[in-house]
Amino acid sequence: MRVQSERLTGGLDCELGERGRSLSVGQRQLVCLARALLTQAKVLCIDEATASVDHKTDKLLQQTIRQRFANKTVLTIAHRLNTIMDSDRVLVMHAGKVAELDSPAVLSEKQDSMFQHLLHSGQQ
Repeated sequence: MRVQSERLTGGLDCELGERGRSLSVGQRQLVCLARALLTQAKVLCIDEATASVDHKTDKLLQQTIRQRFANKTVLTIAHRLNTIMDSDRVLVMHAGKVAELDSPAVLSEKQDSMFQHLLHSGQQ
């Protein structure tokens, strides 16, 4: 499969090759999200889904995820906190264990919260 002029030869029926190696990381992320949309997945598990795309595409993808998966279960592994601020709940891990679990609003208001510390330390 070749990527030509930012279009996939064969459209949705194109062959992506073994593990999508003919695509960039950002393109693979977009294909995975498109597949989840097309199959109407009830659960979406994303690991930094927009890490390898430009800012404009990131914004569009975040908006699409919020709209199209509003009534679905979305598990997001995130290092950029702005991608999870409107989540129902946030699970903060530390040393492989659950450190905190609550809404972003509650965690961001707790004085001793690791989540609040991350928000204010600029690690977004």
